Amino acid sequence: MNVSHEYDRFRSLVEPALKSKQEEFLLLGYDNVSDEDIWRFLVKKKWQKENDEIKLYEIVQSILSLKIGEFMNYSTVEALKDAEFTLENEEELLELLK
Repeated sequence: MNVSHEYDRFRSLVEPALKSKQEEFLLLGYDNVSDEDIWRFLVKKKWQKENDEIKLYEIVQSILSLKIGEFMNYSTVEALKDAEFTLENEEELLELLK
């Protein structure tokens, strides 16, 4: 389900800002966050309501003002939504309950 977003036209222009934010997260110890993950968060969470008249600087501001807490909360919820929990093995269940 790869639906195009209105702001995808800015994606290549804001690549340096995305890389900068990714490097910031890396310095904070979050080395598995990609620029694509950050873009997906912004499209699905921050920019749910599209604005046809948005300016490039507003997109860059959204990227650079993103806090790691916002991103991790979103990522955690998405991971829980997508995960399939099957506790068929009793040993796995006991391990989780320790």
